[in-house]
Amino acid sequence: MSAVNDKVFPVYDGPIQELITQLSRLPGIGPKGAQRIAFYLLDADEADVTALADAIVRAKQLVKFCAVCFNATEDEVCRICRDPRRDRTKICVVEESKDIIAIERTREFRGFYHVLGGAISPIDNRGPADLHIRELIHRLEDGVVTEIILATNPNTEGEVTATYLSRLLSPLGVQVSRLASGLPVGGDLEYADEITLGRAFEGRRPVTP
Repeated sequence: MSAVNDKVFPVYDGPIQELITQLSRLPGIGPKGAQRIAFYLLDADEADVTALADAIVRAKQLVKFCAVCFNATEDEVCRICRDPRRDRTKICVVEESKDIIAIERTREFRGFYHVLGGAISPIDNRGPADLHIRELIHRLEDGVVTEIILATNPNTEGEVTATYLSRLLSPLGVQVSRLASGLPVGGDLEYADEITLGRAFEGRRPVTP
């Protein structure tokens, strides 16, 4: 039976098919991958599966978003925002919390972050008002921040978001820069290796609205 037919006609019944169906809803996992994971879990030690299930429930219950930058955290304010050693004059703007992990691995950036919670995407009915842009502007009011680095993904939605932010932020008296070449168009930051992402940071350039 082909992968297409697998999507239309479930092969298994009951809890096995329900598990496969739920796993296939995860990003990047199709019917075949969901089936492999499901049978891996069925063959795994019960204690390991229980630990996995508990970790998922615990994360869902305890993880929230930083009151300052909207990074995922268990605390009211995330570890990065609490770090007094960070450069308070720079804020790197990313789409999602997972992008912060990718950037931190490069060890090229020691400023703070701001998570937008997505990108402008008309096809998904997501506009500027749906992102944490107002909160970003509020963080500039004390005049400490001198540079905003736009690290949105190098795809259509990310470029639209970066262009919108550059036009919005440039009149506020801060330098607005964009990650330079080195990141593949159409890719996501979380999949970029440390060297490529590090070079992109080193070669960032000012943005002209």
